[in-house]
Amino acid sequence: MKSVLKNIIIILEFLVILMLSVLVIFVYRNNGKGKTVETLANAEEKKEAIDYEKIERKVNDNYYNLSGKKILMSDSTFGEIWIPVIEGVPEFSKNREQIKNRNGRMYYVENAEIDSILGVDVSVHQNDIDWEAVKASGIDFAMIRLGFRGYGSGEPGIDDNFVANVKGARAAGLDVGVYFFSQAITAEEAVEEAQLVIDNLKNLDITYPVVYDWEIIYDDTARTDDVPVDILTDSCIAFCESVKEAGYTPMIYQNKKTTMFKLDLNRLTDYDFWLAEYNSEPTYYYDFTMWQYTSTGSVPGIEGDVDLNICFKDYSKS
Repeated sequence: MKSVLKNIIIILEFLVILMLSVLVIFVYRNNGKGKTVETLANAEEKKEAIDYEKIERKVNDNYYNLSGKKILMSDSTFGEIWIPVIEGVPEFSKNREQIKNRNGRMYYVENAEIDSILGVDVSVHQNDIDWEAVKASGIDFAMIRLGFRGYGSGEPGIDDNFVANVKGARAAGLDVGVYFFSQAITAEEAVEEAQLVIDNLKNLDITYPVVYDWEIIYDDTARTDDVPVDILTDSCIAFCESVKEAGYTPMIYQNKKTTMFKLDLNRLTDYDFWLAEYNSEPTYYYDFTMWQYTSTGSVPGIEGDVDLNICFKDYSKS
């Protein structure tokens, strides 16, 4: 009897061990180990199919791929980088190959004829200007600083030479626009700046745009260092709409990187842009009607360096 019982126990132990072995093998195989060649091949095929579906889905959902265009830029850390083109924001409407440099001055040439207007932008930093000499040198328009907001104090002010520059340029036969150097951190401050501009344009003859010139301060701490994208875009709109309601043509001045990274361009398509980019030709993708192409220009009648611009649109006729 003891012998029979002992044999039964041995058999049961064997069966338990066998079952455990089968279970271990099953778990082992289904965790990705011990697969046969056929099983591995099937798994790889399935994995590749899943990955391909994900890639296809990303392509279809990505607006860059829908437009088929990208913008290449240079970054100090990564070198060449790219960002997607924003659909609905018009690209530059001119042919860059038709921009020509003649003795340091840029012109847009259409059918062998110059189809652009040459200008300067100035402030009190250019001191007293001989506007007759400026006009005689071939300059057609001037963008004149009307005022500014301090990047530290936040206090607005008027350029000391603003009125003299406007009257002198107009008397010499130049078209004139104005710009305000903004350091607004809210849309309300931008409206305040616009009202200051409007008040100081009374009884002055302005034929070119009134420009919102918000700038990042690179070499010092400024009140505008942390302004969010939406707030800056709101400020642009607030300023431009205020001067438009007053009967002037609004414009936004900005450099390439700030425009690309700090403005919601989809919301600003109603306004013309004045681009600041110091190159032999502009590389900015989106549309602009005025281009500041150097800060080291030389013009008779103006002491020292001066910004030079070309305009692709005659605002005096619009």
